[in-house]
Amino acid sequence: MQRVFGALIAATLLAQPMQAEEMEMQANHPYVGLWVTQDGHIRHELLPNARYVEARGTRESAYQGRYEVTGTHIEYWDDTGFTADGDFIDNVLHHAGMILCRRK
Repeated sequence: MQRVFGALIAATLLAQPMQAEEMEMQANHPYVGLWVTQDGHIRHELLPNARYVEARGTRESAYQGRYEVTGTHIEYWDDTGFTADGDFIDNVLHHAGMILCRRK
């Protein structure tokens, strides 16, 4: 019973919207913005509300979900249920075998 109750509390906390202070911190995060492969085919937009939108070719919203950055590591949770991760190295995002650079 305690496990079920603990899981319900954890699920409730995870579903809570971000507080204003958290959103302000995220909005000022250095990795928020657009990250693009060299050919422009894959585009990750890291939004200030801890959500992302991934475009692929002409599909502007091919994938979307939430993300969390810890140090230089990023974790993605897609709305359809899959997860992914990546690392920022020398202002370059290395994600799933792809290299994405910052686009202003």
